[in-house]
Amino acid sequence: MSVRLVFSVALALAATLLAGGPAHAGGKPAPGSLTGYAFDACSAPPQAAMDAWWQDSPYAAVGIYIGGSNRFCEQPELTAGWVRTQQRRGWQVLPLFVGPQASCSGYADKMSADLGIAEQQGRQQAGLAIQAARSLGIRSRTTIYYDLEDYDIAPDGCRQAALSFVSGWTDALHHAHYGSGVYSNIAAAITSLDYADRAANGVYSMPDQIWFAWANGRADLKTGGWVHSHRWDDHARLHQYLVDATQAFGGYSLTMDASWADIGDGSVAPREKQLCKGVDVDLGAYPQLKAGRRGPAVEAAQCLLRRQHFSKAAISGRYDKQTVAAVKKAQKRLDQKVTGKVTRTTWTALLARGSDPVLKVGSSGDTVRRLQRALTASGTRAPVDGVFSSKTAKAVARFQRKSRLPATGVVTEAVWDAFLGRIS
Repeated sequence: MSVRLVFSVALALAATLLAGGPAHAGGKPAPGSLTGYAFDACSAPPQAAMDAWWQDSPYAAVGIYIGGSNRFCEQPELTAGWVRTQQRRGWQVLPLFVGPQASCSGYADKMSADLGIAEQQGRQQAGLAIQAARSLGIRSRTTIYYDLEDYDIAPDGCRQAALSFVSGWTDALHHAHYGSGVYSNIAAAITSLDYADRAANGVYSMPDQIWFAWANGRADLKTGGWVHSHRWDDHARLHQYLVDATQAFGGYSLTMDASWADIGDGSVAPREKQLCKGVDVDLGAYPQLKAGRRGPAVEAAQCLLRRQHFSKAAISGRYDKQTVAAVKKAQKRLDQKVTGKVTRTTWTALLARGSDPVLKVGSSGDTVRRLQRALTASGTRAPVDGVFSSKTAKAVARFQRKSRLPATGVVTEAVWDAFLGRIS
């Protein structure tokens, strides 16, 4: 995706600027939800690279070019099996389609400058994109992004034709129950869409999501004054902040673009399931416990011992002989010094013990809560909210440095092993 941040245009009155078709009145689509990092490459990377990047990179989503007359890169890897494998691994897959470009652009395949024809072309391209998506197993309710490369939005005819094209694209996608997205330079189609939405609301069908290219190196959603409409404020933006960069993870180097995404519902944790009824295991600090102690911390420890099948005793809040015996059993199983006291290492292991999936910015759910509690117990405070945010990533990196692991901020099997004391 090439980006030229050149913007010089004087916008006239809306009545003379805008023309087009009806607005879409349907509900909000429900694509994959993520608040995190995404990357895209011209060609879908081979599986070995995708696996290495899942383990070591911060990226949780991958953009793929599924078709279009202006898709110039070969796609030898891109099959329905490839898409299925990435989704099974945990990747969010973001499909892009790059067909005819603006009528005033320098591309060989361009849309018509006639507004009615341009709108019909947008519908036709949506049909081709839907066909390509379905062939790859990309189901409805997914957002497909039209790549509309940089163009001069000053000429009325060129700008209006592009808006009509996007309107047709959006209507056709909505009719097939797909979401509509547009990728473009922030100073080109994105600025044009923003102005059209504000100045003549309802004249054009607006995309559900905008993916704006602004290579300022900042992984955020700020538009710096380019976008004023609030239409895309609610989990409907991606910012491509890095362009044509070469990065390497796990021994695999790719030339790619990097984006910060907040799409769908964002990364939101589902409602928490209580580990033990009436017991709060989210402690601000996890103190050392021994025989004779009483209180909420003892209840939390007893809950964990029951959940980990080290005890069948009732949760009493009293550190009694049964609790001492259960702690000793746990410490023996966890290869810890058997003292009968709940130490920092005991707390950390009890909280972390379980499955060991890869977690990174954008992950959410009970496994993230388990991670966040283990971090806090280990002495590396983290918010316990079930959402792997940048704050959690920083806490993970601190824990990795303390454990003499690469400070990637990505949770791998090695991090889970460190919580359990399996590495020195």
